[in-house]
Amino acid sequence: MGDIDDILCGSIDMHLHHAPDSLLKRRLDALQTAKQAREFGMRGIVLKSHDYPTAPLAHLVSLLVPEVSSFGSLCLDYETGGLNTSTVEASARLGARVVWMPTFSAANSRSKVASLLGIKLPGEGITILRGGKLAPEVTDILHIIKDYDMTLASGHLSPGEIFALVEAAKRIGLRKIIITHALERGVVEESLGLEAQQQLASEGAFIEHCFLTLMPTADKLDPSQMVAAIRAVGAEHCIMSTDFGQIYHPPAPEGMRMFIATMLKYGLTRAEIELMVKVNPARLLGLD
Repeated sequence: MGDIDDILCGSIDMHLHHAPDSLLKRRLDALQTAKQAREFGMRGIVLKSHDYPTAPLAHLVSLLVPEVSSFGSLCLDYETGGLNTSTVEASARLGARVVWMPTFSAANSRSKVASLLGIKLPGEGITILRGGKLAPEVTDILHIIKDYDMTLASGHLSPGEIFALVEAAKRIGLRKIIITHALERGVVEESLGLEAQQQLASEGAFIEHCFLTLMPTADKLDPSQMVAAIRAVGAEHCIMSTDFGQIYHPPAPEGMRMFIATMLKYGLTRAEIELMVKVNPARLLGLD
């Protein structure tokens, strides 16, 4: 247990969910999650909601659990106004550190998520492209993210959208970019292949790997395949997150402990894992 606990201590989970949630039951609320993270000695958590901006909630949780840095974020879904520059600007001013492109509201994800979760999601979904080019409001959003030194995450976009997004971000000098749960196929119509992940990593993006992807309730991916993908891209270009918070999974901090243990069992080194759960997340959040 020594290595597992030592790696977990000081780790950062950049992708977890919490109650309240308008669509799904969640295991813990944000305060309960932060308290468990404190018990495990974790350094930080990023609160993610498909429904609402979480920066104000993260501020309160940080006051109540100061030992853990809780960070707010924003998903550009229908519920938060979609590709709305005013919403992004407000979240930036409130201290949000991560902005996800559309997730459940993405055109590449909308019908797949509705079918997977057995819920009704009206609308065809949001695309960031107009006539094959990046929508002007997306460029404005990228400038806000850069100006406030936030991190851009790709959400549930299609591969074509992701490449257009990363190209535009690079063009304006935005360097903090995450390709969201790159191996997960259950919530998207089109997913990224390994060569695409390698190309995006070579352009400076971080490839996110989530414990949820390995779960029998999700993609059921063999852990050895995730290890192979990490090795193919390089741990220095990846992060590990849980994407936990579901009622049928352990709480996210416990999920991170299990994720670390699984990756060790399947051959990753302590140094590789610490890059992905400590060094790279800290860089993206501006902690180091």
